[in-house]
Amino acid sequence: MKKLKSYIAISLNGKIARPNGDVDWLDAIPNPDKLDYGYFAFYDSIDTTIQGSKTYEKVKSWDIPFPYPEKKNYVITRQQDLSDTEHVTFVKNNHIDFIKSLKKEEGKDIWLIGGGLINTMCFNENLIDEMYIHIIPIIIPEGIGLFGSIPIESQMKLLDSKTYSTGVVELRYTAI
Repeated sequence: MKKLKSYIAISLNGKIARPNGDVDWLDAIPNPDKLDYGYFAFYDSIDTTIQGSKTYEKVKSWDIPFPYPEKKNYVITRQQDLSDTEHVTFVKNNHIDFIKSLKKEEGKDIWLIGGGLINTMCFNENLIDEMYIHIIPIIIPEGIGLFGSIPIESQMKLLDSKTYSTGVVELRYTAI
């Protein structure tokens, strides 16, 4: 059975992006040693990605090749007029049931990329098995929160923590 894992960066005040979805602030913190914050090991542990449509549109706007071409990629959306692409399948209905069925498959784990609304949807349905939260030492005055709507009250268990020379702190949690 696959695990659904959130691997995400937040500002000190809990923002995952600026109001327009930009994450340019991630490059504001000097990283002279080119640390990857465990990204490559995490990326190797997954074979599937799930993201919301706003996050997908933001990634497309970067004018780069699709960043996860060797993975199965799903975009959760309510837009019924979207057509699947070479790299992405759009999930337009029964989102929760779809994610539950994905988790039952054999293979590597699933990366919940974000954004805030899909994070809340999955969290409130108790679908997220682990959360890797990278706290970036910067304050974003306005922006999109880790949860795009109100999450249910839940206690989390800290599985691991790491501090990097850049001031970034990685916290890995699971639900209790």
